[in-house]
Amino acid sequence: MSTETAHVATAARSIRNPVLPGFHPDPSILRVGDDYYLATSTFEWYPGVRVHHSRDLVHWQPLGGIVTERRLLDLRGCGDSNGVWAPDLTWHDGLFHLVYSDVASFASGYWDPQNFLTTAPDISGPWSDPVPLHSHGFDAALFHDEDGTTWLLSMSADWRPGRDRFGGIEIQRYDREKRQLVGNAQIIFRGTAAGLTEGPHLYRRDGWYWLVTAEGGTSWEHQVTVARSRNLLGPYEVDPAGPLLTSVDRPDLRLQKAGHGSLVQTQGGEWYLAHLVARPYGPRGNCVLGRETAIQRVDWPDGGWPSVPGGIPADEYQAPDLPAHPWPDEPATDHFDGPALSVCWSTLRRPATPDWIDLRSRPRTCACAAGSRRSASRPRAWSRGGWAPSGARWRRPSSSTRATTGTWPGSPRTTTR
Repeated sequence: MSTETAHVATAARSIRNPVLPGFHPDPSILRVGDDYYLATSTFEWYPGVRVHHSRDLVHWQPLGGIVTERRLLDLRGCGDSNGVWAPDLTWHDGLFHLVYSDVASFASGYWDPQNFLTTAPDISGPWSDPVPLHSHGFDAALFHDEDGTTWLLSMSADWRPGRDRFGGIEIQRYDREKRQLVGNAQIIFRGTAAGLTEGPHLYRRDGWYWLVTAEGGTSWEHQVTVARSRNLLGPYEVDPAGPLLTSVDRPDLRLQKAGHGSLVQTQGGEWYLAHLVARPYGPRGNCVLGRETAIQRVDWPDGGWPSVPGGIPADEYQAPDLPAHPWPDEPATDHFDGPALSVCWSTLRRPATPDWIDLRSRPRTCACAAGSRRSASRPRAWSRGGWAPSGARWRRPSSSTRATTGTWPGSPRTTTR
């Protein structure tokens, strides 16, 4: 074995977290054959629902966004931290199924989410016209049962005065042939004392239905909760050992805000959890890189509950016994000299029409999105609203008055906190 081969093989045995650093929240992980996919939230940014591809859970290649056309997602008028929340990616009957929530507003505690489903025979598309599902709540996800039925889960957003805004996890049958929800929705899980129950994913194993949810809000009290039932519609018993994963009460940990997880089983039968984390500057400091994606192994004995060693996020963890599969390095280019913007610019609103911004006609002293050209004095970037400091994101001006770092208890996702 050559030195280079030995290095690659060794590197593949260790997962270093976060595997997707910087603004990759709410991961949904999926395996199809030997291929692993991670779909993450994109909020008000185009292209919607960013996807990464791996063959070993160590090396991840960005594939760009799935929701790239206005027929799939219209973000006109979208405010800060609105838009696409917690996408769910599944595979069934030879098709990828993507469910995503488009949250138009959450002003004053009122959520206005619309949930959609689109399918494709390949991860690169073409993706079907979206099917509108419901607007009961967000974090919608599909579950394909062993009997051939498909079900839609989501959190129930009961925003009425005097009600719990997090009303629990609801489920409703989805008819794949009719491409519509059928029957009545019902609550199957009210959550634990941690509250703010959301982000449901359902699995079938050992004759049990396993419900994985996010609880505690998206900040320091975030956690992954597991409950199980012999029946699809419950009742669900919560793991007596407590959360599967959390960093609450551990400000010493490098990885904080651990929660919102989804499970995947490898070809060899091992289980891994993809989950959300953030890295603050100092204890309880600002997380300027936003919320990121981490992966670690889950011990799941037959007949027992799944567990993560220590129940805390790990900086580094043993990777599955899979061949190392690093991806070729991408060429270093900013794509600003072509007639159109490359899809790699996932922080740019798309479609990037000439009436919004023309990068080719801008002064060469301004700063590009990636900082490839900088003024020697005061670098600034152009947005449709005028000149802005180079650190600002390129986007249309928002009509929202809500800051991107909400602080009320149970505040929905934010891009920086």
